[in-house]
Amino acid sequence: MDTQSSDSKLPPDPAFETPEISHGAPRQALGPRLVSGALYTFVRPEPAKKMELLGVSPKAMEDLGLEPGEEVTPQFKALVSGNLFFWDEENGGIYPWAQCYGGWQFGSWAGQLGDGRAISLFECTNPKTNIRYELQLKGAGRTPYSRFADGKAVLRSSIREFVVSEALYALSVPTTRALSITLLPESKVLRERIEPGAIVARFAESWLRIGTFDLLRARGDRDLIRQLATFVAEDVFHGWDALPAAVSLGENQLIDAIENPGRGVPWNEIQKHQGVGENRFARLYREIARRNARTVAAWQSYGFMNGVLNTDNTSIYGLSIDFGPFAFMDNFDPHYTPNHDDHLLRYSYKNQPTIIWWNLVRLGESLGELMGVGDKVDEESFVKEGLTDDAAPLVVKHAEDIIERTGEEYRVVFLSEYKRLMARRLGLKTQKESDFQGLFSEMLDTLEALELDFNHFFRRLSHIPLTDLDTDVKRKEVAPIFFHNEGYGGVGYTEDSAKERIGNWLERWRLRVLEDWGHGNDVDRQKAMKEVNPKFVPRGWVLDEVIERVERLGDREILSRVMQMALNPFQDEWGWNKEEEERFCGDVPRYKRAMMCSCSS
Repeated sequence: MDTQSSDSKLPPDPAFETPEISHGAPRQALGPRLVSGALYTFVRPEPAKKMELLGVSPKAMEDLGLEPGEEVTPQFKALVSGNLFFWDEENGGIYPWAQCYGGWQFGSWAGQLGDGRAISLFECTNPKTNIRYELQLKGAGRTPYSRFADGKAVLRSSIREFVVSEALYALSVPTTRALSITLLPESKVLRERIEPGAIVARFAESWLRIGTFDLLRARGDRDLIRQLATFVAEDVFHGWDALPAAVSLGENQLIDAIENPGRGVPWNEIQKHQGVGENRFARLYREIARRNARTVAAWQSYGFMNGVLNTDNTSIYGLSIDFGPFAFMDNFDPHYTPNHDDHLLRYSYKNQPTIIWWNLVRLGESLGELMGVGDKVDEESFVKEGLTDDAAPLVVKHAEDIIERTGEEYRVVFLSEYKRLMARRLGLKTQKESDFQGLFSEMLDTLEALELDFNHFFRRLSHIPLTDLDTDVKRKEVAPIFFHNEGYGGVGYTEDSAKERIGNWLERWRLRVLEDWGHGNDVDRQKAMKEVNPKFVPRGWVLDEVIERVERLGDREILSRVMQMALNPFQDEWGWNKEEEERFCGDVPRYKRAMMCSCSS
């Protein structure tokens, strides 16, 4: 793992403009205040007097380029507890920093937010993969962005983030990652009650958010918006040439470019035929929208809900980020939200695609001037002075057109990825237009009507040979495997009518699978389905039990065991305790389904 410092292309907090100034200041002087004209502040973690390393993700170690065994060294433990960073007054080096951003929270502007309890230590590149990550500590102390909080994280929420980060990664859902979790036994944190503190060492290709742009727009800092957008394109996305090619305003050409991303329409041709087109900032906006469309499609496909999709929790890189009251779906309910403060169901399962687009419209407003001015974006008069009153209406209209068209692109990318993932989960090799209504929608309606478990349905379907479904009688005999231990749910159903409804869907699915696989490859079909349908996902009730056993019972082994299951979710067994494994993978206890929790951490 080769470490680097944060990029000097972005401006630091003018009050602590260099590491030396920050390091020379008392730690308490680095506390909450408004920060202007900057995207980060140099700030060091609060040292931990006592610490206990509770868990490490072996997959995270590998992806960061760390060797097995390094996690037991004193240097590693000091690093992930905030007691070590790579800077000293004589030799310099890499000084930690906290990021400045704002955000729209539950649809209302919240002003300056920022890394209130997260401190980045360095950027690092895995020499084998050449992937660059930014490593940070969550719960390492107050920063200028802590507002009225203490900069700490509680063990409860830290365990949840540690496990879910790696679980999503194992499901191939774009996500930030977790390297380790450290207990701070002397840190007592007040949330709903007094709780033990902890630190999660986490990493990502980028921690920039839509909220980073939101704050700059709210403050009218157009120069810094341009600087940040350029940094994102050149340093986060590896260059303007890596962004989607420009497309015309015609819908058919747009869809063709989405389905064939290597093809695009040259900028000068767009201008010639359309009179208006895309500059590089519009292409950047489209890239961010496409990434988030694919991520929310993965959430919907695996029944994952973030719980707090504010713009400060929406990643520029398209990652699942900042896990608070998240959950995986138990009984399928499109109106379910895991956030008990979300009384209007703004962040419910069914609303996630719409909310992510709402957040992306806020980003479009931040980039609107840069996108709307078209090919004049680099003219000296525009760069220095901005728009004239005469030019503004046309530029606004052009920006609105780009945002509207990007909305169509977002929708197409989302649906394309959602259909691809759902087809894989249902064991299909190809996609047909009729699958969406005939299979996907009818399946979800059935799960909702009968109150059946979302992820269990796919996994159990993976085990059924098609020969068990070739008559009405057989299908009705198979149907109860999808029921809960207490039976079917729903209003107005009898056991027979519930079996009949499932059986009718199973017949549609059987015929569709035969179209793709034929009669002689059913074992291969079952194998393919098991490889994408997890036996284990970290549900709320499992994580609550893990938290209870770690915090109150002193059980240290359970965390590493559940992490092993989270990192290998498609296995049938994990080799530690068969009865315990089956319990964690089995029927969710009735009174623990659809759990909700708070945003506090």
